Amino acid sequence: MSGDSAIRTRPAEDELTLARSIAHGDQGAFELLVTRYERVLFSVALRLVGEYEDARDATQNAFVRAYEHLDTFDPSRKFFSWIYRIVVNECLNLRRARHSSEPLPPTFETEGGAFDAVATAEAHEQIQAALLALTPEYREVVVLRHFADLSYEEISETLGVPEKTVKSRLFSARHALRDVLVTRGYFS
Repeated sequence: MSGDSAIRTRPAEDELTLARSIAHGDQGAFELLVTRYERVLFSVALRLVGEYEDARDATQNAFVRAYEHLDTFDPSRKFFSWIYRIVVNECLNLRRARHSSEPLPPTFETEGGAFDAVATAEAHEQIQAALLALTPEYREVVVLRHFADLSYEEISETLGVPEKTVKSRLFSARHALRDVLVTRGYFS
């Protein structure tokens, strides 16, 4: 998935201009930011909470909170980093409130037959369940790197940690993910 291409192709000044326009009541500017980030933020939320409806709620709530608290946006940071933190907080709140840990039942098209569709669905469920078994810090870096396609530098900025920490967490997270998958008998 290349959901971050919109993030990379828009300069920070564009985000700042849009944020200022929104602060002055420009609904169209807010719609542009929603359009730009809703897909990648939903993908992140889905990987963090594991439930389609919860991810949808978290994403929608994050945009509402961002709109309500736009005056707290620090223009020295990227808008994506700011709203990402809001999405993560919404996901944590939903997980605490709902105590949900079942993986999302996959609904997608495949080119193969029924066997391929079942195998793909099972692999998706196994990976989602393994992701949910990781600590939030590990889950975040895996999701941002492999599902939101962010670079180490972008992850560093988004999480507010040094790039070395991102690399270290990602290394540890990949090993932890492998261990969970092996322990559960998904891989040997």
